[in-house]
Amino acid sequence: MAVGDIIVGIDIGTSKVSTVVGEVNNFNQIEIICSTNCKCSGIQKGVIVDEEAISSAISKTIKEAEEISNFKINSAYTTIPGKYTTIVQNSIVKETKDKFAGISLKDVTSSIMQVRDIEIPEDKVLIDIVPDKFILDDGKPVTDPIGKFSSSLTLTAQIILAEKEYKKKLSSIFKRVGIDIDGIVPITLAERNLVLDTNELKENVMILDIGAGNTEIGVFSNTSYVYSNTINLGGDNITNDIAYCLNISREEADKLKRQYGLALKSFIDNDNNISLNTCKDIDGKNKTIKSSELIEIMEARIEEIFTIINKDITARGLKPIINDVILTGEGIVNISKSDMAGKIILNIPVKISTGRLISTIKSTYRTSYALVRYIASRPYAETVSSNIDAKTEKHVFKDLLEKIKEFFYS
Repeated sequence: MAVGDIIVGIDIGTSKVSTVVGEVNNFNQIEIICSTNCKCSGIQKGVIVDEEAISSAISKTIKEAEEISNFKINSAYTTIPGKYTTIVQNSIVKETKDKFAGISLKDVTSSIMQVRDIEIPEDKVLIDIVPDKFILDDGKPVTDPIGKFSSSLTLTAQIILAEKEYKKKLSSIFKRVGIDIDGIVPITLAERNLVLDTNELKENVMILDIGAGNTEIGVFSNTSYVYSNTINLGGDNITNDIAYCLNISREEADKLKRQYGLALKSFIDNDNNISLNTCKDIDGKNKTIKSSELIEIMEARIEEIFTIINKDITARGLKPIINDVILTGEGIVNISKSDMAGKIILNIPVKISTGRLISTIKSTYRTSYALVRYIASRPYAETVSSNIDAKTEKHVFKDLLEKIKEFFYS
């Protein structure tokens, strides 16, 4: 990454669009310039149903970000659900020009360009290349091969493909706003360095990001990204179940979910009475239920979500390689014992994410911030900056002087 690069990341979720603008500082870390969000329901069950609504939400977050940052934003990176992506594993062997001169940056970048040369189905398009392992001619794997002495270099990488139709819709949405797309990144790939701690980055893990309407699945074998998918269930489904079963408003259902959030009825300490504000009994009084009734509703939906995930990774033959499951997402982490529920159904250790930075970022912006960090950490790129125009008073005055010069002296 280059110091001073400014990266704009936009995450389009089921319930909102969030935008983060960050700058690479002198310590090669991301400093957040601003973060904005806007409610949006343009995506339902993982499908884009209202391009105009999404464009409008993006436009609002961009406009607010521009006002805060004093920048004119012309381009941005964005995320894509796992269900619309395909991961292709590929490796190539490249002969170096001079074994005794050491592997050059040009050797590495040309090998990355070479590894992308795969047959791409007509309905898909390449969106990302993830360099995974570099191996020297003696069989030794290295993190950074530049300067190492070797007659050849083997590169193993993941080629990320996206459904052409979904990418076309994204392009249409951003075009309405007048924003170019710098790049498209799968959600769990972007989140990996944020939700995993240092030890987990080299383990065989599955990330489960349970959001409002979707659950994102990302499986990593050591450093290799091997699988991504999306389950069209999330925290909103739990809220809707509570509202429907108890015949109460969705607002009250969400409040009860947050107040009594528990994934397993067996962990109830006191089965208290709960008075429902938006449901009356036959006498016209507020209906009263036991807390166990509420928790039983939540438990049923959480069990379903983990059961579908279990069937998916079992059918793909991935379950035997997964040693740990890392749970994150606004839709689940505030529900106590959700990790225990996952462990029971998946029969794999499950824990809530303890990534070093995750507690410092508001949950609303975690995915868009993770996207900015992922882009900033891309190796062997001279610049990853989004297209930004500074709009400070100094620059405005300078532009005015240039126009005056042009008028008088051209």
